[in-house]
Order: sequence, then C-alpha cells, then structure tokens
Amino acid sequence: MAVYHGPSCRKCRALGLKLFLKGERCVTQKCAFEKAPYPPGKDKTSRRKLKSYTEHLLEKQKAKTYYGVLERQFRRYFKNAKQMPGQTGENLVKILECRLDNVIYKSGFASSRKQARQLISHGNILLNGRKVTIPSLIVSKNDIISVKEKLKSSQELKDKIDYAYKSGIVPWLSLDPNNMSIKVLDIPSIEDIRVPFKADTIVELYSR
Repeated sequence: MAVYHGPSCRKCRALGLKLFLKGERCVTQKCAFEKAPYPPGKDKTSRRKLKSYTEHLLEKQKAKTYYGVLERQFRRYFKNAKQMPGQTGENLVKILECRLDNVIYKSGFASSRKQARQLISHGNILLNGRKVTIPSLIVSKNDIISVKEKLKSSQELKDKIDYAYKSGIVPWLSLDPNNMSIKVLDIPSIEDIRVPFKADTIVELYSR
C-alpha cells in the first residue's frame, strides 16, 4: 500500500489550511503552519488569486490530505460514491469518514490519523474480534473495534480514551472506556460530519 512519508506540516502550508495532521503538536507553538502560514519556499505575499480549475483541484487536495488518501484510492472512493443512491459529494464524505483509521482517530485512541494508521498496521486493532492491519477498511453499522489485550495495559492509551470519553465523541460512535472498544452505532449522516473542504466542488472537478 502506497503511503506518503513526507513532512505533514509542509502539506498544510502548501494548501493554506491547518489540517491538524500531527495531532497534539498542531495545538502548540511548535506548529509549523502557525509559524509560517504560507507556501514552502515562498514568502508571505506569495499566495495569488486562484483560477477556477485550481480552486477545484485544491479542494480535492485538501480532502486527500485530511484523510491521508492517495490519488488512486481517492478515485476509487469517488467511483463508489457515484454509484450509491443520494448525492455523490455526501456519499464520498461518508465513505472517507468510515475508514477504520479515521474511526480510531475520532474515538480518541490516537492523536492523529497517521498515529491511528500505525496502530492498525502494527496489528494492535481488532475488528469484530479479529486482527486487522489495513487502515483503509470501511466499517459498517454494529461493527465492534477494540485493541489487543497487551495494549490494554498502556497508561498512555487509557488516558487518551478517558479524555475522549469525558469530552464526548461523534454521535455515530459509542466508546466503552472500560473495555477499550468502539461500537459503530450507524453510518454517519452528513450533518454529523465537519470537513475542511467542499465535497460538491470535488464532484464538479471530476465532472469536467
């Protein structure tokens, strides 16, 4: 599976949008985007007015970067979304939101989607009692996600889960801090999802 291994902060600066790709670091003074919110290799006055096609392309880049998805996989998600009933843009967002790595992140088990992917690829996550190592798996209603027994003794993970439980997570997921597990209550509605990109603009791009 192809994975981007470059600097995350550079991508935020290039897109002109803070995507919180490095978890806790993004809310500290060490955040590179806060220090230099302009494109890498440029100065503060380098951003220009974008043309229509560039604006459309930028929205797609934001979506891919936000969820950590590369082009080939993103195209497949779009094709699937187009074949589903309903609006293609909303379907695309729902598919991306139901990726296993995103669910792990949204439940507080990881500080970022990148960290969530590491948990999964290292074999630390169980889906319905079976070990999985593919971060791009799409979860379904009533799926149960948990951590391996050996990871339940991790105080760092316990603290993260307790914090997420007290703070509250997205309404389509249920978090059990005692068993360190997540239940998918339902497929998320578009009202439950907040994303930093315009899905309809991505649909327009692929419709050209």
